[in-house]
Amino acid sequence: MTRTHFDTKTTRTVTRADLSEAVYGRVGLSRTDSAEMVEVVLGEISDAVVRGELVKLSSFGSFMVRMKGERVGRNPKTGIEVPITPRKVMVFKPSNILKSRINNGAAVDIVD
Repeated sequence: MTRTHFDTKTTRTVTRADLSEAVYGRVGLSRTDSAEMVEVVLGEISDAVVRGELVKLSSFGSFMVRMKGERVGRNPKTGIEVPITPRKVMVFKPSNILKSRINNGAAVDIVD
């Protein structure tokens, strides 16, 4: 399986502060209220995922928890097989609109 690697030297990381600043600039709330709004939204998403709920954001994607079964891994240095215990992982599945935007680089109008 081939994975795409993004060079972290050229790829910008968007932080909570960046999201708050975007809300401040576009919605017109104070910087404090914008930061609080971002925290509330991220907190609601986190809480729902922890409860095992599917979080579906139209035109963006879905966050969900998936159970990974037990499997056998291999220590790359020694080659010794090691059991990997079952665990929960969070998965993000982008919407078709977001996939299209990523692959075509084109803005897509979102219709409510």
